[in-house]
Amino acid sequence: MKKLGTGVLISVVTLLISCAGIPEGFTAVTDFDAERYLGKWYEIARFDFKFEKDLKNTTAEYSRNDDGTVKVLNRGFNYVKNEKEEAVGKAMFRGEPTVAELKVSFFGPFYAGYNVVAIDKDYQYALIVGDNKDYIWILSRTKTIPEDVKQSYIDIARKGGYDISRFVWVEHD
Repeated sequence: MKKLGTGVLISVVTLLISCAGIPEGFTAVTDFDAERYLGKWYEIARFDFKFEKDLKNTTAEYSRNDDGTVKVLNRGFNYVKNEKEEAVGKAMFRGEPTVAELKVSFFGPFYAGYNVVAIDKDYQYALIVGDNKDYIWILSRTKTIPEDVKQSYIDIARKGGYDISRFVWVEHD
């Protein structure tokens, strides 16, 4: 087996560490105000994946870290295990802080895309996509969302190529 050269190895590690993007067909919100986005959000819908499987009452809370990154605190209740779960991560902008393209990490140097692709003018409802079409969330500042906003976000997801039948609609007590 041939050894990788140092330059190739550094390139591979860099790719793994910074692997975060936005799916084709989507554009992140511009004129984004990160300060208004901070605070608590309720997860209204998501595509299920390993780290959120069997969770209800899921929330995400965003606050500033001392180094300027964003602290991400995800919480939920696993109704199968009958226990609360929590994950702490950090997010940072991939470019200008007025463009809602971020990368988030819960596992050391490994980052994933976190892209706000729709948000209302009052920062009450948001549609988030990951770096591929396996990750999508609808968030709200309250445990419910108006039907017209819900339908609008579903339409955006569908037009962007998401299989909307995969949405899990989160239960909140």
